[in-house]
Amino acid sequence: MTKFLISLLIPLLFMACGGGDSKTALFGIDLEGGKNKFQKNQAIGIAIDNKKGKAISKVVYSIDGKELPVFSDKITLNAPKLGSRILKATVTYEDGSAEITKNIKVLSEKAPEVYTYEIVNTYPHDDKAYTQGLEFYNDTLYESTGHRGTSWLRKLDFKTGKVLNQIDLDNTFFGEGITIMNDKIYQLTWKGKTGFIYDLKEFKKVDSFQYGESKEGWGLCNDGKKIFKSDGTEKIWFLNPETLVEEGYIETVTNTSIFNRANELEYINGKIYANVYQKESMMIIDAESGAIEGVVNFGGLDKNVTKGADWNPTSNVLNGIAYHPTRKTFFVTGKNWDKLFEVTISKR
Repeated sequence: MTKFLISLLIPLLFMACGGGDSKTALFGIDLEGGKNKFQKNQAIGIAIDNKKGKAISKVVYSIDGKELPVFSDKITLNAPKLGSRILKATVTYEDGSAEITKNIKVLSEKAPEVYTYEIVNTYPHDDKAYTQGLEFYNDTLYESTGHRGTSWLRKLDFKTGKVLNQIDLDNTFFGEGITIMNDKIYQLTWKGKTGFIYDLKEFKKVDSFQYGESKEGWGLCNDGKKIFKSDGTEKIWFLNPETLVEEGYIETVTNTSIFNRANELEYINGKIYANVYQKESMMIIDAESGAIEGVVNFGGLDKNVTKGADWNPTSNVLNGIAYHPTRKTFFVTGKNWDKLFEVTISKR
């Protein structure tokens, strides 16, 4: 019994003396001004807090595996991805080496540019459609809707609003965003942690998939190689189109903060266009870094919509973005709106 107690006390004694994590306890990372929030490509003063006076022979700083060279005791934060990042210092000293980290936020280096819109055409839209996803394939419009009991996937003639085909979701699911890739339609559900896959030509469900770390299902788009997924947080996830496994993410940021309201998504030439949930605006996001480079102000668009007695300004909001590559215009609508708008956008 005595030997057993001694065997328990010895490791506890070492932990109390700091022996359990001695290398990382030797050093810390000091940043200029004690700050932890910076802009991309900002040069900041940096130093190692040498707590025990060890002889340091080399220090290498990095973010996401990319080395950040030191010039005049400063590093430049040219991180490939923005948002919450981990700054790592690999310290070589007299007895070995140690890796220490510091959590920082890397924001965009420029404020978003402001865009406005012009209505080119107006088309009919089913006001029973609680629009969640909108996407063109060739000249045909596909739409996904929400609410349990009225969630469906539709194939539409956008000019007339005529429903060409429809698949109803089970009443237990709340439909969300869609995207089309490799002759398949991918559809999210909101809190069900489940997505569905449909054969584009046959227009029938062929498979389903489960979410990984992402919180919920909101919007989808793709760049022809990977699928992007929003989940109601600041993250836009990368999904492998074959396995639907989440293989990383970007965080959406401005020059002042991390932003978390990206909803329905559309990908065009390296940019992700995202509805801002419950706002009359659309973000233009760099698909590699997460920088919000522009904001489209759709203020006043809903004045063209017929608002019945059941209209609710907090739920019947702008939602749904589809880009028509031949016409080079955007098609936008809202939840339970009776119109679909074809618009162009330009810098204000």
